[in-house]
Amino acid sequence: MTVIDPDTKAGWVPEAEERSGLADDAEEMPLSLRLSIADTLTLGNATCGFMAVYFTTTGILIPHLTGSQESGMARHSAATAVILMLCAAVFDLFDGLVARKLRSSPMGAELDNLSDLISFGLAPAYFVLVYGMVADDAHQRVAAVGAIVVLLAVVLRLARFSCVTMKDGMFQGMPSPFGALTVVSIVLLELPFFATLLAIIGTAWLMVSRVEYPKPRGRLAVAMLSWIVLSMGLLTAWAFDAPGGQLLLQTGCSLQLVLGAVIPLFATARRVNNFRDNRREARAAQLP
Repeated sequence: MTVIDPDTKAGWVPEAEERSGLADDAEEMPLSLRLSIADTLTLGNATCGFMAVYFTTTGILIPHLTGSQESGMARHSAATAVILMLCAAVFDLFDGLVARKLRSSPMGAELDNLSDLISFGLAPAYFVLVYGMVADDAHQRVAAVGAIVVLLAVVLRLARFSCVTMKDGMFQGMPSPFGALTVVSIVLLELPFFATLLAIIGTAWLMVSRVEYPKPRGRLAVAMLSWIVLSMGLLTAWAFDAPGGQLLLQTGCSLQLVLGAVIPLFATARRVNNFRDNRREARAAQLP
């Protein structure tokens, strides 16, 4: 029963009915907030991204600010941070596979975007920022601009991913995990500062571009997982100063850059060929 307050002319619900309504909401709410297996993997992604920022801060930035000369600790922390980003990419790969096989909660898509923003937006951008503070030939403010470009590129890419429907099996723009690993690989190569900055900005542009990238499914997913495991091994060897570890690291980072450059070239060539084929078919249809 609804009662009218004579002073305010507003209706109010008796306390018993109000409590009943709250009880109904409480019964329904857990159904929408219940985490699935895929959501748990997504939260693992976010945790890895946060821990990458932690190791970058405690192992690289703070020793630099306090004047520590322990290069081994910085190398180990940098490798740990990148390995955590690689682990985040593994979680991101498997949460999609699990969601397709089983199910995801109504929060799944939002959780995925927020976790990707931490692991593949904030973590690599922060890595670039710290690089600009500790590298001998770097310029801190210029590096900060590069870091902001990376972060905004990931934000725009994730927002567009939520709004734009692509044909099945394709991404528009370089996927954020692939872009984050490419950015980190550029930094680890220790190229001259402005070459590093240009390569980072180029990678950010690829993330917001219209270049089509295939989704990692089937053999491609297996190949991507194998590459991540290989990268982890190379980083571990480099972190512990194994013989040839530096060369292996540079080889792995170079392969990542080559792969990041080759895929857009193949995608562009395919679009050009499809455009030419469509024009030929249109002309053939116009002939008597």
